[in-house]
Amino acid sequence: MAISEDIRIGVIGAGTNTKLKHIPGLQEIEGVSIDVVCNRSEASSSKAAGEFGIGRIASSWQEVVADDSIDAICIGTWPYLHAPITIAALEAGKHVLTEARMAMNEKEAEEMLNASLSRPDLVAQIVPSPFTLKWDQTIKKILESGELGDLREISVIKTLPMNANERDPMNWRQNIEYSGNNTMMLGIYYEVVQRWIQRNPSRVWSHGRIFSKNRDNAEAGGPRAVEIPESLTFVADYGDGLQLTGIMSGVELGSGRDEYAISGAKGTIRLDLKTGTLYRSLIDEEEQIVEPQEEDVADWNVEADFIASIREGKPISLTNFTDGLNYMKFAEAARNSFNAGGEWMTLS
Repeated sequence: MAISEDIRIGVIGAGTNTKLKHIPGLQEIEGVSIDVVCNRSEASSSKAAGEFGIGRIASSWQEVVADDSIDAICIGTWPYLHAPITIAALEAGKHVLTEARMAMNEKEAEEMLNASLSRPDLVAQIVPSPFTLKWDQTIKKILESGELGDLREISVIKTLPMNANERDPMNWRQNIEYSGNNTMMLGIYYEVVQRWIQRNPSRVWSHGRIFSKNRDNAEAGGPRAVEIPESLTFVADYGDGLQLTGIMSGVELGSGRDEYAISGAKGTIRLDLKTGTLYRSLIDEEEQIVEPQEEDVADWNVEADFIASIREGKPISLTNFTDGLNYMKFAEAARNSFNAGGEWMTLS
């Protein structure tokens, strides 16, 4: 596709992130238009269309995918529709940008990857985990320098109060029909670890709890069982002795904790996402704040990257379907370990 050629996009699922980031981001790019939108209802589709000046609405996602005038699909639905829409769109010859939490489970993710491999002429991109973009290159440079020594442990902590009040109704992240084997923010936080060290563990263990056994589900017409953990502790082993440990909690009131730490034989780096600070501590030295070099700082560029890949053939790095499948494998292994009462699960 020529750099100057117009690109016509259909949006399926005008959720929060789609309206905040994807639609305005795409509309800012010269030669890109959003021609049709399909949300969960005609009313919400019309509202999104009116808000962003989109000319048409569709009554179903299948209608958008079948539209010969559309070049690319932006998927902003919950995970339960990511695989069917992606596969259908690729089969219809359309590029795909899909929201994170690649799929409901490993099987769907693998089917999505296979569909993309069968159409190498099309761009298939997952919205990346965005929280560490500012520091990713700096952290990778520190790891590549060897100054931390042999890596021993990576720890991840993400806590928030979204499940703390047992009187709150079931949200989509707790609804297994919409989220599948995804647990809270586990997949997109693991995605970052994968991004930094470029490898995956050999086995995973987890233990968790569901404290609110039932929550009101308006769509189902009453209380429904909660099947997704509201708190999860996990451990993963790598073949070289590195260990990944983590806590994902939705029941911690207050401002929460949000950090990564990477420890080696000679030092530790710790990224505090709440304060936006990267710390480095080396043996026999005091802890210091590390400021990224200007050329290493990245920001949200998802929509521009997607269009550049379509027009210029640039490979997708954040995030391609292979990386998405890997984080879905991890999320599923952690979920299977929870279901099995804490058995170790081997990763393929």
